[in-house]
Amino acid sequence: MRPDARIVLAGFGGQGILFAGKVIAYAGLIEGREVSWLPSYGPEMRGGTANCSVTLSDDPVGSPLVVEPNMLVVMNQPSLEKFRDAVVPGGVVVADATMVPDVPAIEGVRVVSLPATAMAEEHGLKGLANVILVGKLFAETGFCDRATLDAAIGKCVPARKAAMVEKHKPALQIGIEAYPPFAILRGAPQARSRDAKLVPLGKGSRVAGRSTRKEADG
Repeated sequence: MRPDARIVLAGFGGQGILFAGKVIAYAGLIEGREVSWLPSYGPEMRGGTANCSVTLSDDPVGSPLVVEPNMLVVMNQPSLEKFRDAVVPGGVVVADATMVPDVPAIEGVRVVSLPATAMAEEHGLKGLANVILVGKLFAETGFCDRATLDAAIGKCVPARKAAMVEKHKPALQIGIEAYPPFAILRGAPQARSRDAKLVPLGKGSRVAGRSTRKEADG
């Protein structure tokens, strides 16, 4: 039995926030859990704000609105500022460092920052930073089985875009395998991913004894 997942995903419209939430929600459905998915839009869909609440539970979901998340995925700086104080102690924050340049430590919360947008473009997967972040959230929390995650992607990609499924899977894997110096961990008790020192990534800094100057400059 897995613990409840109370997740908020937030960013700009057009970044695939709602799709990422749907993937997580479908993963819960596939595994027979109680699920809710609640989208919220800003005044403009693309370029405005977008966030969604997702709950996975073994018990009936009382409210679809997540006000005290134990998992937070953010794809822009305003979203981190808005939701970070709501994350409960012991929770996890996964941030896209390309779009969220200032990622502070949060007391009692594990914070993972990786340049998902830049990584997607580097691997020819432009527009799939959201899926990379879902992969990283999975790696950090294990909110479902790995095979379930692949099946959920298949459920969420429209039939007319079936060929895109083969791009989503490597995007998931990039997120799952991301580790320092590509993913910075802060305040990381009981981290599921590879161990790392709790340090910011910058010129000449070191993570797990390895110089990161090249990656920071590149």
